[in-house]
Amino acid sequence: MTRRPHRRDPEGHRQAVLAAARASFGERGFARATVRDIASRAGVTHGLVLRQFRSKEQLFLAAVPGHRELDAVIAGDPATLPERVARAYVERMEADAAVDPLVVLLRSIASDRQAAAKLYAAMEASSIRAYGEVLEGEDVAARVALLGAQLIGVTVNRYIARTGPLAEMAAPALAGHLARVLRGILFST
Repeated sequence: MTRRPHRRDPEGHRQAVLAAARASFGERGFARATVRDIASRAGVTHGLVLRQFRSKEQLFLAAVPGHRELDAVIAGDPATLPERVARAYVERMEADAAVDPLVVLLRSIASDRQAAAKLYAAMEASSIRAYGEVLEGEDVAARVALLGAQLIGVTVNRYIARTGPLAEMAAPALAGHLARVLRGILFST
């Protein structure tokens, strides 16, 4: 193996690691992707990856589409939050469901339940933190968990099994129906 000359480019390294992580998670799923493989693809050391991202779960959250944009989707008028969440979810899934965090999570369950549980816990904690900034009430964590369960159900039905009324529905109609359901979940106190 030929060693590359050392260069100090933290942002360049970070972008290379994120690109390598997206490729690895997309190809191998969360459970089978390794930090060493991602580091090798990015041309950096395993230690550098862990210094920047702390864990494989945190790297996943930083790299994959969807979770990175959560803060931007949530920001804004709380009254229109369900519509923004539903629209962003449907647009993201319609664009490329294969690399979506929920699809990667569901694929990982079959191959490594323990790794999938760690990933789910990291995704849920990140979501609870983000939604906690705009939602009120003592049961925010429970409502966010219900929102996640709803999106996982739609993901399985429309984007994995691809059967039934949800799979056949036009994307704008799905976003509309989903927004109504999410409104009940997010604002029921």
